Order: sequence, then structure tokens, then C-alpha cells
Amino acid sequence: MSDPAFEFARRYPPLIVRDFGRRYGQQVAVQGLSLVLPEGEILGLVGPNGAGKTTTLRSIAGVLPLQEGRVVVAGHDLEAEESVAKGCLAWVPDDPQPFDALTVWEHLEFTASLYGIADWRAKAEALLERFELAEKRGALGTELSRGMRQKLAFSCAWLSEPQLVLLDEPLSGLDPRGIRAARQAIHDLARTGVGVILSSHLLELIEALADRLLILHRGRAVFTGTLAEARADLAPDSDGSLEEIFLHATGSGADGDA
Repeated sequence: MSDPAFEFARRYPPLIVRDFGRRYGQQVAVQGLSLVLPEGEILGLVGPNGAGKTTTLRSIAGVLPLQEGRVVVAGHDLEAEESVAKGCLAWVPDDPQPFDALTVWEHLEFTASLYGIADWRAKAEALLERFELAEKRGALGTELSRGMRQKLAFSCAWLSEPQLVLLDEPLSGLDPRGIRAARQAIHDLARTGVGVILSSHLLELIEALADRLLILHRGRAVFTGTLAEARADLAPDSDGSLEEIFLHATGSGADGDA
């Protein structure tokens, strides 16, 4: 018998954002952002340092409280149904920090308990193999390298069976084998119907994986659409690369990091 909560989520897109905005004191980090992320789509989030990318992801994940606008995750309002909405998403920050006193396997066990996942062990074993963590299953969080912490964050996110996955610079610290595995895992995850927001300065990663682009500049969306649409609208006379599109959309200068 299907889970009613799961079936409810499937009737709604993984993410709806309406008129989102956030300030830090007098500084506007993001203003007037709206988007709808359909099932199975990878949205590439790009912009200069300080454009508001990480602020946006942290706010959607519920790490930062909402100041302006509305966020709905798989049909659940983030403010009105915070715990349910957060239970439908997974957040992988740019520098994951595991618990010092838990082993790799205990992190997976904790994730399964937190999300109420039954029969999780076989999936956890498969994820350890996929992300090359099987030999580190007994290692404590403090013993993991930067790349291993990233792989553990992937494993926990995938295990949680989310409707929405938020990835902030997901390839940081990974070696070439890890990068290849992560790229394939992100692609495969989206093909199961999960909505993915992928934020990265690695434009070739965005170009390879993203179905649509969201370009932020100075806290505002300056373009939303497919790569083909971006080429036609923003850089029709260029070589058509995402780098050229990015430069046309945002200019060459940026300050700070938000």
C-alpha cells in the first residue's frame, strides 16, 4: 500500500518559490525571486560571488528563516509545515560537516531514523559502494577528508528519499573518480523524478547536467530558461558557451559572497 504523504507530494512540483527575498541589515541579498521546479528537472543556479545563490539555497532548505515570500516543498509550505517540508528535501552544503562522534555508518543510520526510512540498510550499503565509502564505514566524522565528507553528504541525501535535493558546489574536494561518480549520481537521481537545484561555479558541470538555468546577479534573477534560450536571448553573436552567456548576463565584476 502506498504512503499517503508520498502520494500527496507527487501531486505537486518538488519546489515552488514565490517572491522570495532576504536582507542582511541594509544589504539586499535576494529580491523578488520566483520559480517552479518540476519533477525530474535539474536547475542550474549560477551567478557571481555575492549574487545570492547560497542565501537562496539555505533559505529553501530552512537553514535560514524566511524573511520575504513563500517556499513550498512538495506541496508543503515551509513556514506553516516546517518539519514536513524539510522531510521532503535534502541539502548538501558546499563544505559538509559531519558529527565528530559518529561513524560513516552511524550517520546513515541516523539519517534513516530522522526521515523514518524502513529497510534502509541494503540501500545504505549500495550508496557506500557507489560513492566509494565502503572501506570508511567505521571512520569517525573527524577522520574524513574533505572529499570523503562530501561523499558522506551525498550518501545521506540520497538515502533520505527526498523529492527535492539542493546541491551547493557539490564537486568541491572530490578527485576525478569522485567527480565522475557524483555527476552520474546527480543525473540518475533526477531521472527518478527528484527535482534538483545545482549551484556551481563549474560552468561545464552546469552545461552538462542542467535542464534549465537560473542566473542570479546582485540578488535578482536576470535569466531563467534553457541553455538554447539563453544562447538566443543573451549571447546570439558569441560562441554559444555558457561562459559567454554568463558574462553577457552578469558583466565581469562582483563583490563579497552571499
